[in-house]
Amino acid sequence: MPFKEKHTVMANAVRALAMDAVEAAKSGHPGLPMGGADVATVLFSRHLKFDPTEPNWPDRDRFVLSAGHGSMLIYALLHLLGVDGVSLEELKNFRQMGSKTPGHPEYGHTPGIETTTGPLGQGLANAVGMAMAEEALRATWGKDLVDHYTYVFASDGDLMEGISQEAIAFAGHQKLSRLIVLFDDNGISIDGAISLSDSTDQLKRFEASGWAVRAIDGHDSEAISAAITAAKAEDKPSLIACKTTIGYGAPKKAGTAKAHGEPLGADEMAGAKAALGWPYPPFEVPADVRDAWRLAGLKVGHGERKAWEKRFAALDADKRAEFDRRLAGTMPRALADAIAAVRAKVAADPAEVATRKSSEIALEAINAVLPETLGGSADLSGSNNTRTGGMTAYAPGNRGGRYVHWGIREHGMAAAMNGIALHGGLLPYSGTFLAFSDYCRPALRLAALMGIRVVHVMTHDSIGLGEDGPTHQPVEHMAALRAIPNLLTFRPCDTIETAEAWECALRAETRPSVLALTRQGLPQLRRTTDPVNRVARGAYILADSDKPAVVCLFATGSEVHLAMNAKAELDKAGHPTRVVSVPCFELFFEQDADYRASVMGTARVRIGVEAAIRMGWDAIIGSDGDFVGMTGFGASAPAKQLYKHFGITSEAIVAKAIDGLKRTA
Repeated sequence: MPFKEKHTVMANAVRALAMDAVEAAKSGHPGLPMGGADVATVLFSRHLKFDPTEPNWPDRDRFVLSAGHGSMLIYALLHLLGVDGVSLEELKNFRQMGSKTPGHPEYGHTPGIETTTGPLGQGLANAVGMAMAEEALRATWGKDLVDHYTYVFASDGDLMEGISQEAIAFAGHQKLSRLIVLFDDNGISIDGAISLSDSTDQLKRFEASGWAVRAIDGHDSEAISAAITAAKAEDKPSLIACKTTIGYGAPKKAGTAKAHGEPLGADEMAGAKAALGWPYPPFEVPADVRDAWRLAGLKVGHGERKAWEKRFAALDADKRAEFDRRLAGTMPRALADAIAAVRAKVAADPAEVATRKSSEIALEAINAVLPETLGGSADLSGSNNTRTGGMTAYAPGNRGGRYVHWGIREHGMAAAMNGIALHGGLLPYSGTFLAFSDYCRPALRLAALMGIRVVHVMTHDSIGLGEDGPTHQPVEHMAALRAIPNLLTFRPCDTIETAEAWECALRAETRPSVLALTRQGLPQLRRTTDPVNRVARGAYILADSDKPAVVCLFATGSEVHLAMNAKAELDKAGHPTRVVSVPCFELFFEQDADYRASVMGTARVRIGVEAAIRMGWDAIIGSDGDFVGMTGFGASAPAKQLYKHFGITSEAIVAKAIDGLKRTA
C-alpha cells in the first residue's frame, strides 16, 4: 500500500470508529476526532514513543487530549494500536455504564489515558507539569533513563479558558522545549464560528509568551510530520496550529457546529463514509488497516522500551530500587523518623509559632529525606513558608532546582502540579493563601477525582490574618474544600499536629491534601513524644476530665487553644469538659463507629469552634449543637480585635456552654 494511501485509510479508520461509537451511544462529539484524525495518525504512527504492550513504561512520550470532549479520538487510537483493555466491545459501549470508554477520558480508568480531561484548559496545564517533571527527572537520572516529549492535542476552547494563559506564559518562561501543543484550529465551537466570541491571533499570542509557532494544513500528513520534527529541535515549547475541518468528510455538517457535539445521524454518516471511501459496516476495520496500525504501534515505541529496559537493568541495584521507589510514590522509612524528630524537638522546646512556620519546620525535616519533593508558591514564598534551606529555584539553567516560582498563577500552578504528580517520580507541593483556593478549585477537584497526591499549603486561614480584611479572610473556604470528595483538608492547631498532617498528606497516595495554616502565632498544646500520629484518626481527645464530661468542645486549628482555655474555666465552675481536636474531618468520618463514638462521647452539650462558617459541622455537633464561629464576612482590623468583635473567644465558648447546660437541665 503506498505511504500516503496507507496514512489515509489509517486516519479514516479513526474517523469511522468515532462516528460509529457516537452514533451507537446517541451521544458524543464526532467532529473533533474526524477533523483531528490526520494529526493524530501522524503523531501516533511516526513520532510518539509509546509501546501499546506496556502503555505505562516510564520513558514513554506523554499524550494529553486536552480537548477531552473528543474522547473517541484517543479511544479509537488506543484500540487500533492494540492496547489491552480497549477492545472493540468497549468502543461499542462508548459512554455506557461500566465501560472503559467514558464520555471524557479518565485517568486510572482506561489504559493509556495520562490525565482526566474535559474541563477545557486543564489538560494543557497538566501537560506543562508533565514537561516540567521530565526536565527535572532527566537532570536527576540522566538521558539514559529520562528522555521523552509531552504532546497536547488542544482545541479552540482550551485556548480560550483563562488557565491557558497561565500555563503558556509559565511554559514559555521556563523554556520547556519538550512540550509540543498541536492546536486543532477548526474555527468552530458549540455556538458556531469562533469569530462569534473571539478574534485572538493564537500564533502571535504564543509567540509573545516565548513559544516557537508554526501553522500548517492539518490534513496534510507530510506537513504535520515535518512540523513535529521541527518542533522537537526547538529550544522552547512549540505550538503547531493545524488548520482542520471539524467533521471532516461529512457532506453537510463538516465545518459547522452541527458536527461538534451530537451524532451525525444515519444519513450524514453514510454520506461521510462514502466521501471517505469507507464502505465497511459499523465498527468493522479491514485486516490490512488493523495490521498497519498494530505495526505502527510497535515500530516507534516497542524497540525503544526494550532498549530502555536493558539500560535500566544495567544500573546499580540501589539506583534501580530508588528509581522504582520514586516512580511508585512510596515513602521511605526515613519519613517516620523525620516526623519523630520534629515531635521530640518541639516537645523539648515548645514555642508559640504560626502553623505556617510549623509547616516550614516540618518541611525542613521532610525535604531532607524526600529528594523527590518539588516545592513552590504562587508568589507568596515568604508568607507560605514553603521554601526550606538549600532549595534552589527550578529554572531553564537549573532543572535540578527543587523550588518553583509559579508567579501569580494559582490555577495554572494547581493544574501543573497535577501533571507533575501524574507523570510520576516527583511529589509536588505549593503554597498560596486559603482565600485563593477558589482560583485552584477546578484543578483541586480533578486531583481528587483522579486520586493523585498533591499537597497544597494554604496559609492565612481565617480572620486571624488581620488587617488585609475580608477580601483575604476565608470564612466559607473550609466548608467548600471539605465538600470535595476524596480531598483531605487539614487544619492543625500546633507544630506537632502540623507535622503529623504533613505525614498523613505524604502517605495519602491516592488523595490530594490541603493544609490550612495560620498567620498568627499559636501555643504548643501537645508536648509529648508519643509516636502515634493522632491526626491520622482525624479527631482525638486532646484533654478530658476526671468525671464524665457534660460539655464537649470540638475545635480546629487556631481555635483549639480557645477551647482549652474555655475548658479550664468550665472545669473550675464544676462543669466537666472534654476538648476534641478535629484537624481533619474526612479522616475522622472514615474511622470505625466505635472510635467515633468514643471520641464524641455523651456530653449533654456539644459545641463546635472554628473561625469559619458552620456548614459541615452538624455531622459532629448535631443540628441542635452550638457553634462559635463566623456567620458572614470578616473585616479589616488586628486579629485580636477581630476575634473579639466576632465573638470567637474562650468567654463566648463558656457562655454558650453554660446556656446549653441550662437548656438541657
